[in-house]
Amino acid sequence: MTPANLSPQERTQGRSMTISRHGIVAAESPLAAQAGIAMLESGGNAIDAAVAANAMMGLVAPMSNGIGGDLFAIVFDAKSGKYYGLNASGWAPAGLSVEHLRGKGHRRMPQLGIHSVTVPGAVDGWNALLTRFGRKKLADVLAPSIRVAEEGFPVTEWVGQVWTRAVTQAGPDGSIPLTYLVNGRAPRVGEIFRNPDLAWSYRQIAANGRDAFYKGEIARRILDFSAREGGTMTAADMAEFSSEWVDPISTTYRGWTVLEMPPNGQGIAALEMLNILENFPLAEYGHNSARALHTMIEAKKLAYADLLRHIGEPRASRLPVSGLLSKDYARTRAKLIDPARANCTVEAGTPPAVGNDTIYLSVVDREGNMVSLIQSNYVSVTFGSGLVAPGTGFALHNRGGLFSLDTASPNALAGRKRPLHTIIPAFLEKGHVRIAFGIMGGWNQSQAHVQFVANVVDFGMNVQQALEAARFTKSTFAGCDVEMESRIAENVRSELASRGHKIELLGTFSSDVGGGQAVQRDFAARVNYGASDPRKDGAALPQLPRDD
Repeated sequence: MTPANLSPQERTQGRSMTISRHGIVAAESPLAAQAGIAMLESGGNAIDAAVAANAMMGLVAPMSNGIGGDLFAIVFDAKSGKYYGLNASGWAPAGLSVEHLRGKGHRRMPQLGIHSVTVPGAVDGWNALLTRFGRKKLADVLAPSIRVAEEGFPVTEWVGQVWTRAVTQAGPDGSIPLTYLVNGRAPRVGEIFRNPDLAWSYRQIAANGRDAFYKGEIARRILDFSAREGGTMTAADMAEFSSEWVDPISTTYRGWTVLEMPPNGQGIAALEMLNILENFPLAEYGHNSARALHTMIEAKKLAYADLLRHIGEPRASRLPVSGLLSKDYARTRAKLIDPARANCTVEAGTPPAVGNDTIYLSVVDREGNMVSLIQSNYVSVTFGSGLVAPGTGFALHNRGGLFSLDTASPNALAGRKRPLHTIIPAFLEKGHVRIAFGIMGGWNQSQAHVQFVANVVDFGMNVQQALEAARFTKSTFAGCDVEMESRIAENVRSELASRGHKIELLGTFSSDVGGGQAVQRDFAARVNYGASDPRKDGAALPQLPRDD
């Protein structure tokens, strides 16, 4: 957990951790981190900073996130010493059903367009976080983003690349180009982009709170637009939505505790993977060795097969959460891993019956309050659903695309039901050390979380090293295909190929394996650490001391 005692010539990370006695905000944009720091330096806490940073991310990376999407967060409250989970994922319109879509000729869930849109949960999530834990009002935390939206900001490198690809896929027609093009094209890296419509939406929320979004003029614009597009969303669908406070789920891994959000998220797959991997001596195998990677890839297949088969909306069906988290069940799954051969046809198990794109940020303040927050439009290369209600300045997400039209699935579409979600915040703790972390990227996330945890626990990396280390990802649920960064040694890749893995080689620091952020607090020393993944444009910024 502490930096390795190495000479400068032996460094194994590209950048140093941020280390501070005061707060740290780690976000995918320096502007977002600065917005969070402004809250800390004006008397706010980690929760205020997280919401301010999230609001700025919705402005500066609009293809990936914004108030047209959902939000999940885990808060560690230093005063109580407890964790609190917030599920701010929206439900499907009451009038949207499998029968409705099949009647329109759909054989699978639409991935774009109005029927992929569920009620956006982010704004209600902000309100819930600030009401329960914050010190500032929505108007305070939105002020930096309103100013930047009106004055404009220079587009950063990674965001600029994704932005260009996204507006190309969105096409010349529709609502996305009207909001996100400059002179008929995506803004270039370094070019100033303004979003006065989003400034208007943020001002509405600042003045009138969450009701401005769910009952006020913003809601009216969304609903009018939905009706013109043939959607089923009603005023009641918007007005009656509320976020849900939940208890995080957890497992232990070699003496550490790992916390994730419960379903309808995919975090349970990360915990099952860790339970499976606990049966193998990864440290003996060596970091990113063929044996270690083979075992992790196979564990991923087993856990994700269970995720797809058993997990959906817990309010709609009874889910085998405790069974999937059972150590005994993990041992039975671990026995299915052939050390010499990749399994291309993994099937879901029977657990015992016991009772595409995203942003992530993490914050720790000087009192030890910590936030792990993730927020998304889902598919960034299409700006979510590919739809913007005129005059609002934000894209509507396409989370509904994750529903199934198979009525036997626990994730089957139904009105007022939430879909299976990919976005997951997380915590890792042992003794006096707590780490808030997350790594985005659709179905990449659980497997990326596991690699981060293994890097820290099995291989003794600090949080910056753990984020920077080369990763693999498998975006599919079946088959032997797997993607990995080119920094994984060629001889390792050759050995994996001999075991049946079909490897697609990625770049040295590929966003396909996700980009992450992390903050760590040593509660004994009262020192904070921050890390930011070089695969994105972000930074982990420290707070200056305050005069109290």
